[in-house]
Amino acid sequence: MTDSNDFGKGAVRLDQGDVVGHGGIPKRFQNPGLPPHVERLADKDPAAARRAERQVATMFLLSILGTLAFVVLYFAIPQHTYVAIPFLGNVLAMHVGLGLTLAISLFFIGAGAVHWAKTLMPDHEVVEERHELRSSPDERAAFAAALGEGGEAAQLNRRPLIKATLGGALGLFAIPLVLPVVGGLGPLPGNDLSTTFWDEKHWPKGRRPRLMRDPQNLPIRADEVTIGSVYHVLPEGIEKSEHPLNEKGKAAVLLMRLDPDDIKVKKERDWGYQGIVAYSKICTHVGCPVGLYEQQTHHLLCPCHQSTFDVTQDCKVIFGPAHRPLPQLKITVDDEGYLVADSGFAEAVGPSFWERG
Repeated sequence: MTDSNDFGKGAVRLDQGDVVGHGGIPKRFQNPGLPPHVERLADKDPAAARRAERQVATMFLLSILGTLAFVVLYFAIPQHTYVAIPFLGNVLAMHVGLGLTLAISLFFIGAGAVHWAKTLMPDHEVVEERHELRSSPDERAAFAAALGEGGEAAQLNRRPLIKATLGGALGLFAIPLVLPVVGGLGPLPGNDLSTTFWDEKHWPKGRRPRLMRDPQNLPIRADEVTIGSVYHVLPEGIEKSEHPLNEKGKAAVLLMRLDPDDIKVKKERDWGYQGIVAYSKICTHVGCPVGLYEQQTHHLLCPCHQSTFDVTQDCKVIFGPAHRPLPQLKITVDDEGYLVADSGFAEAVGPSFWERG
């Protein structure tokens, strides 16, 4: 049996059998107190404090180097280069490089902050009695003053090396977060949106490019195009371009033959050949392929949003959300009677963009 006043004085071993108590609790628990404060080496030795400062600054500098390496590798490593990693196989070198450098940058920011807190920031134990949840105005003012004292105690003003390197590490660490977003937007298009493979700089050996059937890639003679027929055509040599799919997305053309008397616009008649006319296949609304030709009405229909163009009126928009006619490709025939482009498009094909309005 134990007395309540002896509560907690000794432990009872399991092999001692039953212990019967009174079910009471001590009238007052003894304050266990706090262990004595142990000063750190940096608190007593200025040389140790300076050594810790240099260690923290070194970690922040390593974080800076990791961030800068991230930026360099982002531009230096080709997108489709692979490296062999054990247990993972072939992976993209860019992913490996960016992942490692980002990990280095983030790790040394955290390691530097932890080492700073462990060696230089104040570590005195503080005991505070419980109080009402809402502090009084005086206590709030005291709290604000304590924050200021804490900032002073963190020795930021006394440790300019840490302040500079921490600012550099945290400031530069924003770059890996922003750079992939900005870089993912792709390179600036330049004049790519305004040019196509029909332009003169792409003409084979300086001669006019023939109109080639798509997908057969065969030239078309003018006498093969009958009234009411329609051909999907591409410029000669486009399959040998650096990015053939991108070029096809801009250079696709529809070729039709009308009775010249049905053509109501002189420019359309002049840019064609004996009633054969060629128009961009890319809708001026949002760039869908205009692939439906109605022979009786000579209307072209975009199946995406039902924009309708009248071929007899220079592909004027007569219905739907498109706001501009389809651009016409000026054509003629070569010495062998094959249809060729006489020039590139006079305007950019497809939907609007910021430089065209």
